[in-house]
This record gives sequence, C-alpha cells and structure tokens, in this order.
Amino acid sequence: MKIIKGITNWLENHAAVPAYSGWVLAGITICFFGAAMNSMAGWLYVISGVSCAVLAIAAILPPQSLRGLRVTRLPIQPVTAGDELKVELEIRNQSKQPAALIQVVDVLPFVLGTSLKQAIEKILPKDNYRWVYYYPTQRRGIYRWHNVEVKSGAPLGLFWCTRQRECQASAIVYPTVLSLTSCPLIDQIGQKDSLRSDPGGTPLHTATEGLTRSLRPYRTGDPMRLIHWRSSARYGELRVRELEIITGGQEIVIALDSAGNWETENFEQAVIAAASLYFYARRQQMQVQLWTAYTGLLKGDRSVLEALAATNSGEDSNAPQPPSYQMIWLTQNPLTLSSLPNGSRWLLWQDSSSAAKVIINREYPGMIVQVDTPLQSQLQKSASYN
Repeated sequence: MKIIKGITNWLENHAAVPAYSGWVLAGITICFFGAAMNSMAGWLYVISGVSCAVLAIAAILPPQSLRGLRVTRLPIQPVTAGDELKVELEIRNQSKQPAALIQVVDVLPFVLGTSLKQAIEKILPKDNYRWVYYYPTQRRGIYRWHNVEVKSGAPLGLFWCTRQRECQASAIVYPTVLSLTSCPLIDQIGQKDSLRSDPGGTPLHTATEGLTRSLRPYRTGDPMRLIHWRSSARYGELRVRELEIITGGQEIVIALDSAGNWETENFEQAVIAAASLYFYARRQQMQVQLWTAYTGLLKGDRSVLEALAATNSGEDSNAPQPPSYQMIWLTQNPLTLSSLPNGSRWLLWQDSSSAAKVIINREYPGMIVQVDTPLQSQLQKSASYN
C-alpha cells in the first residue's frame, strides 16, 4: 500500500493521476477494446479509441492549466495568542488562457493546525485572485511554513494534478499579556530607598507607592487610593497623585530561567508572567529589560514579545546571568534562588511531582505560583518570604 501511495503521489505532483471517474472510464475502455479484439467489430474499436482520446486529453490539460499560476503571500502581522491570524494569498494567472476549477491548499504546519483549502471557479488571463482567511491561534510561538499546493482536474475531472508553489510564511503569535492593575512584586522594588533623599540625582520613576511626584487628571483604571481629594475638590475634577521610587540607577530585569527543565504548563505560565511583568513595569515608566538564557538582555516591546514567543524550556544558554541588576527571577528550580543579586524578587513554579514544601532563602521576597489559581490574581498579591 505504501508503494502504491508513493507512486500515486509522485504521479499527481509530476504528471497527473486518474480520479475515480477516470479509473472507471479506463476500465470501460479496456473492456470495449477486449470485446473489439474478440468480435472484430469496428464500432467497438471506435468507442475504445474515442475513450482513449478523451483520457489522453483529460490527462494533458490539467497540468497545462496550472503552468501559468504564480502564488505570492502578503506579510502576516503578529497577533496575541487567542486572536486570529490574517493570511492573504494572491494567485495570479500569467498565461493567455483562463484557469478554471482550481483548488488552492495552504499547507500549514501540523503544530498550528489543519491545512485550509479554497476552490476558485475561474481566473482570467493576466488577472489575479486574492484569498484572505483568518486562522485562530491557541498557543504562542513562531510558526513557519513554505509551500502552497494548487490542484486542478479541469476540464473533464477525469485526472487530477497537484503542483507545489514555494511561498514562505512566518507567523508570530505573542504570549498573552495580563492587564495588571497593580503588582506589588514590582511596586515594592526600591521602596526603602524612596524614603530617603536623593543627593546623587538618581532618576525617579512613577509607581503606585512612594513619594508624591505630581498631580494629574484621573484616568480609567487608576487606583482609588491615589486620588488627591483636596485637589479634586479645588479643580472640580478627580486628580490623581503620581508617585515615585528610587531604583539606585539600576534597571530591573525580568529574568526567565529558560535554560532549566520545566513542565510544559508551568513554562507557559511563566512566559505569560514574564510578558505581563515587563509591560506593567513599562506602564509604570520604569527602566526594565527581559533576560532569557538564549537571548540575553533585551529592550523594546517588539523584541521582547518576539523573544517570548520563540523561547522554549531547556534551550541552550548563550548568555550569562546579569549579576549587577536587581531582577525578578522566574524559575522552577528552587536551588537557583540563593544566588540572586541584592534587591531581587522571584516567582517559583513547583514541580507537580514534588509534594514537599520547598525551603526558600528568606533573604529575597517572592512567591510560589499555584498552577490551579488564576495567574493574574496571584501577580497582584504582595510578595512574601514563602
């Protein structure tokens, strides 16, 4: 069966292969030809000859109808996991004859999902057909595929042929970014330093805790505790305090222990947490970078999202840990928590096979993440010495 299937696929991609109706007609033709040889009846020779001519025409025309087709793909815009990818293909008929009854198959990678098909009734000479479809995504990642198949059985449908068209595609699916209204794990960094003066001109950053920096109009989502009621009564509108903390001139690093061994569900949660913490710190106007074992330190929203989309657990470590930065360390290995820089925080995902409670170094505050509890609510809780 494998040999027959291999021969059939080779014929379909290099010549043409009979459809079911083609096999039926070929069988009838053989029967008529055999009857003609036995009876020497001329009309049976005519029928078998006409049938052979029809089969030959049906086998020659489909490959010719596909010869002038060219397929190009428009760039695919990145999306967040759960959103739909917008995929656009242009099929252009460069020949002088119309191309009819065509099927186009976008051969997607199996990790993304099943391939999609589109039937096209006719493409006029020197004209093009644009196929736009939306494909749902479930998991982050960078997905690449290379080929589009064009198929045709025109005009008789007795033979089918398939031709591959190289059409590179790259789709980036970003991890989900949780909308955090607060994150004590980040807010408390540098809180002790903010209680004293800043003689060296250390840069200050807005936060949700610390010294008052300025007042601004209320925006949707601002915590009610930050409303300055006296100023609000004076201006006739809600005014919110902008607070500041001192980070000692150091940048905060969201560090993902991607070189370690993780359970799949835990690692996916850690990636979501890293993205959410990074963008929360950005909204607080703090200097923040992302670190992974493969990429090292990264800045810039797009670079960070692409790195988190591509990262995997157990990846090769190409970059040493940044020892001079205070960081938020995301890991499943509790043994790595004892070597964090001063002022660091941590998030720990425990291996489900380990029932015993992990003993944590009390010098660094952090949190043990519970997989069965919503991650967003846990990130908005105060860090502790678990």
